[in-house]
Amino acid sequence: MVDLELDQGLAVVTINRPHARNAIAPETMDQLDQALDEAAGAQALVITGGGDKAFVSGGDLKELSLLRTEEQAADMAWRMRSICDRIAHFPAPTIAALNGHALGGGAEVAVAADIRIAADDIRIGFNQVALAIMPAWGGAERLAAIVGRGRALMLAGSGHVLDAAEAARLGLLDRVLPRESFADGWRQLARSLANPSSGPIKRVVGGASKEEAVAEFARLWVADEHWAAADRVLSRTR
Repeated sequence: MVDLELDQGLAVVTINRPHARNAIAPETMDQLDQALDEAAGAQALVITGGGDKAFVSGGDLKELSLLRTEEQAADMAWRMRSICDRIAHFPAPTIAALNGHALGGGAEVAVAADIRIAADDIRIGFNQVALAIMPAWGGAERLAAIVGRGRALMLAGSGHVLDAAEAARLGLLDRVLPRESFADGWRQLARSLANPSSGPIKRVVGGASKEEAVAEFARLWVADEHWAAADRVLSRTR
């Protein structure tokens, strides 16, 4: 199942199938789509997994093994790719909180997020080649954008699985935390991003034009939230 928590502008989507190492089944895709619908308007979005063993272990082979034709395989790939695209294009910052290993399709879900924060004992890898297939949910392209074309080909082509320290050195993880402080750490980061400015900043760092950047700033400048914050600052200097 997929759980959704909404709390003061922060949306937390948890793929909660620890019995299946949080693997993605067709029903999981439906529930993820619904959760993203319900998270609309959030100022920050977190994707995480249930338990502490797996973030997402990829596709649920028990259920996906029923797909035997190219058409069925393509339909499944397009379905989950569209969900990863929704995560990537969510208007506010998105954080993948890697509570456990992110393997195969799980790594693809992770790189769909803007920011990846992980416990220090996790492993991450695009190891689909172990099943004689390849990433299908947009992960190979996103991996190349993060670590470069050569490294992406080397990692996905060999199926090499990285530990958290290696992944951080390559820029694949943005922050690594000790296991004992991980839950508090990712939530603290997510809450700091759940503010009215983060969405516009995401659009600007994503390649908005200078005209769009100035327009975003001007819109924030005249908003009530800006003047309330300014008044609080000024009141401390009086």
